[in-house]
Amino acid sequence: MKTTLKIQSLRNIGIIAHIDAGKTTVTERILFYTGRSYKIGEVHDGEAVMDWMPDEQERGITITSAVTTCRWLDKDIQIIDTPGHVDFTIEVERSLRVLDGAVGVFCAVGGVEPQSETVWHQADKYLVPKIAFVNKMDRIGADFFRVVDMMKARLHANPLIIQLPIGSEDSFRGIIDLLGMRRVIWESDEPSEPFKSDEIPPDLQEMAADYRDRLVEAVAEVDDDIMEKYLEEAEITTQELAEAIRKATIGLKLVPVLCGAALKNKGIQPLLDAVLQFLPGPLDVPPVVGRVPETGEKVSYTADENGPLVALIFKVSMIEGRKLSYVRVYSGWLKAGGDVYNPGRKKSEKISRILKMHANKRERIDTAGPGSIVGVVGLKDSSTGETLCEQKEPVLLEQMVFTKPVISISIEPKTHDDQEKLDQVLEKLMAEDPTLHVKQDEDTGQTILSGMGELHLEIVTSRMKREFNTNVNVGKPQVVYRETLSRAGSASAAFDRDVSGTKHFAEVAITLSPLPRGSGIRFAANASESAIPPEFVPAVEKGFRESMEYGELMGYPMADVEAVLTGGSCRENMGSEFAFMVAAKMACREAMAKGSPYLLEPIMDVEVFVPEAFTGDVIGDLSARGGKIESISAKGDSQIISASAPLSRMFGYTTALRSASQGRGTFTMKFSRFDQP
Repeated sequence: MKTTLKIQSLRNIGIIAHIDAGKTTVTERILFYTGRSYKIGEVHDGEAVMDWMPDEQERGITITSAVTTCRWLDKDIQIIDTPGHVDFTIEVERSLRVLDGAVGVFCAVGGVEPQSETVWHQADKYLVPKIAFVNKMDRIGADFFRVVDMMKARLHANPLIIQLPIGSEDSFRGIIDLLGMRRVIWESDEPSEPFKSDEIPPDLQEMAADYRDRLVEAVAEVDDDIMEKYLEEAEITTQELAEAIRKATIGLKLVPVLCGAALKNKGIQPLLDAVLQFLPGPLDVPPVVGRVPETGEKVSYTADENGPLVALIFKVSMIEGRKLSYVRVYSGWLKAGGDVYNPGRKKSEKISRILKMHANKRERIDTAGPGSIVGVVGLKDSSTGETLCEQKEPVLLEQMVFTKPVISISIEPKTHDDQEKLDQVLEKLMAEDPTLHVKQDEDTGQTILSGMGELHLEIVTSRMKREFNTNVNVGKPQVVYRETLSRAGSASAAFDRDVSGTKHFAEVAITLSPLPRGSGIRFAANASESAIPPEFVPAVEKGFRESMEYGELMGYPMADVEAVLTGGSCRENMGSEFAFMVAAKMACREAMAKGSPYLLEPIMDVEVFVPEAFTGDVIGDLSARGGKIESISAKGDSQIISASAPLSRMFGYTTALRSASQGRGTFTMKFSRFDQP
């Protein structure tokens, strides 16, 4: 019988970074050196194993997170290679939700870039231990120590240098291992050539000894046993130091920092050693916490093969027209052909097949135990973020929160055949991607597709044609606005009507007030029980929240508004939830109009990397687009311009930046907030 991996020898890690830092290149080398693939697939050739989608191969970027398993020494490593582009940040979010550890890859030239910060803080949110790999040490402008300083300043991390680079740029040849106090040299760029490990040469011994002392000092600050030996000037063995670093890494107190040049096949084997040495396995991380659906009581589950089944669906894919659910097992066993229970939907499902994944390739297995990350076929109703468990012991794990879309396009089918397929295709794509929203415009009858950015929507429409053979015409991108109030507004409304032969009556008085940016939608009840019986207050709140989905100005959702239920009335035997909900909606519409609503639009954080000679032109163009320059910092011969700008003015900025910088400028853009431009 084929089963998944032994929990004692397991590591679940993600590769996270900014776009073009070299995540997929690192992953491809890991697969080669662990024997999982016999040749190295290069991203720039469109042959990377983990970038298997046609759009990924053409564009040379990772769009969807891919799962694979490999073996190094005596351990099995399950790896998720995640996207670096901000439009696909949901792929990183849901991957980090189920991982035990992560490798943050940083470009030695670019350092800590905007999306690096985003994914790092996502990992912090889920308390994921991390190690850092400073990649591209062979590139012109590479500066290892600058990247370490940026980690402290931008990520508020506590980096621990455990390797020093030997040389940089063209002269980068190897590393000094500060734990083993040895030199590791790659004398060739050929992947099949073994590295050489020997003593540290005399000209590097002083620097190595200095950084070794700093390493011991840093570990002593977070480990009492090491501190005691350090103060007594007793000998600290390499094993004691390694164990202390592992404990501090898992405890989120330190981040070991390594370096290399993945494209030149340097630094990957020591990185694999560090993954096994410092990152946790399923038995090392805290138990997963859930709650009992009926009582709300909190319960925790360790990675126990003899425990009840507890698993989380963290991703859904449509591969060859079939639904494939990616599942992380926390406790118990998944069995092919067995039944599972979805407590969120109160439904039982049957698992027809369990698959061990290698990017888009699959191997059938019979069972999957704690710590396993597998593909499951047969789940018809269950979706992303939902829990699978046993019906006799139901539990709900914490739900994932997904970012709301900020940009929309209109789509319409090109032919009658496309029309028939479009709704089904959109349903499948939304099942895969919770950040993708579809709605019908009531005024125009158009289908409106909303997502996280221009590239996100471009990929979705490309997939419609490639994978589902559905052609659509695409309308101009539209910004998804929000509406809010400029002042408080109060109103009361009564619902007094016969419905299906039954008399309904409810009167509601409500006050809507603006809140500070980012506060969300709030509701408070301040009416006496004699005016509105407590059992009808939830219906009033439901009516209020539904009315907030469409503003008075242009029908966009409301933001940053508080409602206070101030009064109302109810007649005996005529009050109903329906009546109070409708009355609340009527009162809210009137109060909204009195509150002088206005539009909020998405404001984006923009970071432009441009040669110094073109700085003036780029700043001028950003200012013309309503951008506010927040900082300008130098990096070598280039400048980094940080700004905030309204999304509506940033369409087509890629072309404008190329024109202003003779094709030498690059930029990143991510959603910041809804605000007035």
